[in-house]
This record gives sequence, C-alpha cells and structure tokens, in this order.
Amino acid sequence: MILTVAQDYFMDHGYAGTTMSGIAAALGGSKGTLWNYFPSKDQLFAAVLDRVAGAYRTRLSQILDPEGDLALTLHRACISLITKVTSPEAIALHRLIISEGGRFPELSQIFFELAPRNTRAMLADFLEGAMARGQLRTADTTNAARALMSLCMAGSHHQLLMAQIKEPDPAQIEQDATFAVDLFMRAYAPDGAPPQG
Repeated sequence: MILTVAQDYFMDHGYAGTTMSGIAAALGGSKGTLWNYFPSKDQLFAAVLDRVAGAYRTRLSQILDPEGDLALTLHRACISLITKVTSPEAIALHRLIISEGGRFPELSQIFFELAPRNTRAMLADFLEGAMARGQLRTADTTNAARALMSLCMAGSHHQLLMAQIKEPDPAQIEQDATFAVDLFMRAYAPDGAPPQG
C-alpha cells in the first residue's frame, strides 16, 4: 500500500515536489508512521524502485535459460526488456530521472544501482555461460550485456522518451528485438564462425 501510493506520488509530483508529509497525507496517516518504515525520501524512493525492478528481475531470470537455443533466448529476453522499458511507468520514471537527476544525484544513483546495473549483471552472467560453452566469442561480459541493452533501447524506447510516438507498437518491439539480437550475434559470433544472417 505505502509503496504503491508513493510510486504514484513520485510520478505525479516529481522527486523535488515529493515530500514525506505529502505521501503521508495521501496515505491518510501521519508522517511519523511513514518515517517508522522509511527514514528518508531517498530510502522510500529506493524501496519503490526496488519493488518494480525486483519483479522484472524475477521474470528475466525465468527467460534466461542456459539450456535453450541462444538466439531465441536472447530474443525473448530482448522482447521482455523492451516491453518493460517502454511501459508507461518506466517511461515516466526515466523522464523523472533525466529531468531531476542533475539536481539530485542520489536519484540517478539509486536508479542506476537498482535497475540498469542489476539487469546488466544478470545478462552478463548468462552471456558468460554462453561464452564458456563456445556459443559466443570470449569477451568482457559486462560490455557485451551493455551493448545488447543499448541495442534494445535504440528504437521504440528512444522514440517514446522524445515523444515521437505515444505508445509502443508490439510489431515494432518485435522488430527492435530482432534487430538487437541479429547485430549482437554477429558482433559476438565465436571466433572463426561464419557470419550469421
């Protein structure tokens, strides 16, 4: 209940415009009660973000099956990632971070630690296994995961952030994922393997 109300409040009022008193009023309780659970606005924002990011990490861990076909697994992971980052909630959060992160560095740090960094670490672990099995050439796994995530976010996600489109198109998300996986698999093909495609 607290985290749901707090999430809506942050999105509606921005980080700067959010106060613990305002959230307590929205909850219909006292500020003291809220402070018992979350001693600061930073910690409350981190808890909101961790709840959202944690649910996604659980879903991603189920997709990243080391026994499955590599390209298909990566395609499913990319679809999941693009769908997540193009959701209205994620776009609103990303815009909040961009608009207020300069004035509140802690905001950007909390976001990076709980969302992109954790997702990148999960992908890196999966890619390390694929490299060990000879499915991909050996390379820095963190950079490989970063490259894949960047490719995923280069289409619909950027268009939504810049308000070029109003909502994600499932067909475009599919194309974005196919594009990302195709380029990634070409870039990280095992040494000596013929180009894929």
